[in-house]
Amino acid sequence: MLHHVELYVSDLNKSLMAWDWLLTELGYTVYQQWEEGRSYRFGDTYLVFVQTEADYLEPPYHRKKTGLNHLAFHAESIEQLVSFREELTQHGFTELYADRFPHAGGPSYTALYFEDPDRMKVELVATV
Repeated sequence: MLHHVELYVSDLNKSLMAWDWLLTELGYTVYQQWEEGRSYRFGDTYLVFVQTEADYLEPPYHRKKTGLNHLAFHAESIEQLVSFREELTQHGFTELYADRFPHAGGPSYTALYFEDPDRMKVELVATV
């Protein structure tokens, strides 16, 4: 079982504007909070967001380099995907593969794909 994931972000305030909305909508609650970071908990698992130190901001993150490619979360339904899709950009996310929603992952795979302010890919998957 996964214990936690820690993500370093280039602009903590901008990232939290996006992630706070997404995670609280998915049922996560704020777990820990300090000047350089915040964590969100769901059950026994939590996600941590930490401000990257200035010396390490370059080169910027890119999901196609070695390392984390994306995080995928369960969605309750396709209706929930549609609801999230309508609000993504208001919270700092950018939708990916919009022309193929909700089956960008294939005809029998229902998901919404988007990027956070650092271009970290996020996937919401609905079981239909």
